[in-house]
Amino acid sequence: MAVKGFTDQTLPRRAMKAELLDAETELRLAYAWRDQRDEAALHRLITAYMRLAISMASKFRRYGAPMNDLIQEASLGLMKAAEKFDPDRGVRFSTYAVWWIKASIQDYVMRNWSMVRTGSTSSQKSLFFNMRRVQARLEREAAARGEKLDNHQLRQMISTEVGVPLHDVEMMEGRLSGSDYSLNATQSTEDEGREWIDALEDDSEQADETVARDKDLATLREWLLFAMGQLNDREQFIVRERKLRDEVRTLESLGNELGLSKERVRQLEAAAFTKMRKSLEGQSREVLQLLV
Repeated sequence: MAVKGFTDQTLPRRAMKAELLDAETELRLAYAWRDQRDEAALHRLITAYMRLAISMASKFRRYGAPMNDLIQEASLGLMKAAEKFDPDRGVRFSTYAVWWIKASIQDYVMRNWSMVRTGSTSSQKSLFFNMRRVQARLEREAAARGEKLDNHQLRQMISTEVGVPLHDVEMMEGRLSGSDYSLNATQSTEDEGREWIDALEDDSEQADETVARDKDLATLREWLLFAMGQLNDREQFIVRERKLRDEVRTLESLGNELGLSKERVRQLEAAAFTKMRKSLEGQSREVLQLLV
């Protein structure tokens, strides 16, 4: 998705050439958009601050996301800021927009960091973007004091520094230490090495289970046909329509077709089930459950 009037290729270049708005012009454009929904004013406001959005996007390139995607997310944050900006509050639009741009980029980076969801709470987001920096500083300070921190001490200090639970630090450390691997990657360096996907357990139905199920279904069908054979034609018809169809018929609809009252159809149904139960006693609990 590109900002109106720009493409992925022209966006950075044109943004660098955009006008710089003074406070008065910025305020006038913000009022025109908020009060009159003036799209020309909105476009001018967005264009003027795309330079800010691109600058902030470039700071997140180290997370491996394509720059074009980062810029697009930054522009979405900028547009959200323009939509929610209240010029009556007395702050510059750029000051307000920074937070929306940053939040939009951070959400995108976290969504695309791993196939495994990294987390979306404020503490998890704070850890994701600050843990490595805080860890490096703590290690430098400890080295300056002639100390060496073990992993447990370091995690506890990070937890205190960032203000998050220790278990969140441990979880994020694991997420940031690894990366996703393809299931089609080989388990060894050999050309004919087995792929990791071949090591996954096949959760589909096995051959012996299929044979046993088909045999059981055939037996159940024989018992059901035998029980149905003990009924007269009208009783068989009622049982089929009430229990053996995908769309079950109502007592009333059957009564209208047979020229009987709804209560009489219910009585015939109950009598037919009683006959079938007696013929199936001791043979199949599964078939008896069909007649409940």
